[in-house]
Amino acid sequence: MKSLAALLGALLVCSVPAAAQKFELPPLVEPANAEHHAGKVIWADLATPDLASAKAFYSGLFGWTFRDIHIGKMDYAVASLDGRPVGGLVHRPPPSGELRQPAWLTFIAVRDVDAAKRTALEHGAKVVSEPRSHPQRGRQAVFSDPEGAVFAVLASSSGDPGDFLAAPGEWIWSALLARDPDKEAAFYQTLFGYDVFDLPSDDGLEHMVLSTDDYARASVNTLHRDSSRRHPHWLNFVRVVDAAGAAAKAVALGGRVLVEPHIDRHGGKVAVIADPTGAPFGLMEWSDTDSKKEPK
Repeated sequence: MKSLAALLGALLVCSVPAAAQKFELPPLVEPANAEHHAGKVIWADLATPDLASAKAFYSGLFGWTFRDIHIGKMDYAVASLDGRPVGGLVHRPPPSGELRQPAWLTFIAVRDVDAAKRTALEHGAKVVSEPRSHPQRGRQAVFSDPEGAVFAVLASSSGDPGDFLAAPGEWIWSALLARDPDKEAAFYQTLFGYDVFDLPSDDGLEHMVLSTDDYARASVNTLHRDSSRRHPHWLNFVRVVDAAGAAAKAVALGGRVLVEPHIDRHGGKVAVIADPTGAPFGLMEWSDTDSKKEPK
């Protein structure tokens, strides 16, 4: 299976025909605000070879609705929940004869994309897609970290989403699965200014929380040796009320369970699902009384 870098990078590069060069992404936040939260995961895009199937699956599972953007040969759909944008889906078939696993691309907030590029390259990252500006969205770029995990950075021109608890059906957490969590956490700490906290573990694996502004943003975890995706990668989780029920519904809609629902360290159940074309994502229960304040 080919690296995900080429597929994910295709979300941002100018590889579309001339008629589609005016393709523009919508604002991240409407109405615009003045909030900026460096290090926060603020968006996710899915590159999928079957846009119609993906829309039907996520609509059925989470109740997302879609606004389609068609320019030239570029088909992009903005997913929303109760009127709030939650992500984007782009139709991107793999080149003939190549097998590439569809995936969600994680976008992390920065103030300055070009400065982030310089820092990332100085510390072992590679550029997948060069910085590019979209007047309504902001400036963004795609990198692969020192272990090859692909992620994007975004300096939003309309501000960042506020630090409020995600509703069921919205993204609530992101985790980096890495071979060497310590080195990977150090890379992201340098890039985004994270505070890094080790979490107690009874499984013999490393688990670290990355936080900024006294708010937990993401985690870095040891990649299991028997993982079905053996390369390091980012995995995003959607908040659900019932992880087991949502997993069963995902299967009924054509998805597959990659990791069965189980109790996580925060006390709620989590599961990992693949959508009908194979793109993985997580399901996570989260109580309204649980805080995402950084560990002490």
